[in-house]
Amino acid sequence: MKENYPLAVIKAAQKIRLVLLDVDGVLTDGKLYYGNSGEELKAFDIQDGLGIKLLQRGGIKVGIITGRSSTLLKRRAEELAIEPLVQGREDKLTALNELLDNMDVSLDEIAFMGDDLPDLAVIRRVGFGITPANGNTQLVSQALWQTIKAGGNGAVREAAELILEAQGKLKPLLETYQ
Repeated sequence: MKENYPLAVIKAAQKIRLVLLDVDGVLTDGKLYYGNSGEELKAFDIQDGLGIKLLQRGGIKVGIITGRSSTLLKRRAEELAIEPLVQGREDKLTALNELLDNMDVSLDEIAFMGDDLPDLAVIRRVGFGITPANGNTQLVSQALWQTIKAGGNGAVREAAELILEAQGKLKPLLETYQ
């Protein structure tokens, strides 16, 4: 697998201790669904969820920084033990800097996956900027790597497996399922 990626991508992935994710367009397909009663609905990919669990089992922390706030995201984050969960923050770079004040991790040890302009400053700042296949062209030009899969359709799992493979952790984790 490592031979399929540029050396810069592998080297960046080898350093990662924290993966931060945007939500809409990354953990979801980016569409907003509203029911007749006004409730908001989002679909999360189950394979992305397992990718998050694999990262955690591999000793890599997973968190979220998102511009929107929702109760259902809080529920999904609790189900997956995602911490930190930062919601309602349009200025994601400020949110990232606040997280850095309280965490023992450096910028080059952070991967961030985002899909649109509010994610651009963070993509530029972290050690491993990632955008899904459906990422905005501005992010594609600034991210170190773009997934083959779209947000909400396995992009997070794809990134998780790349990071774990680069660190030599994927194969032992997958063997626990045999």
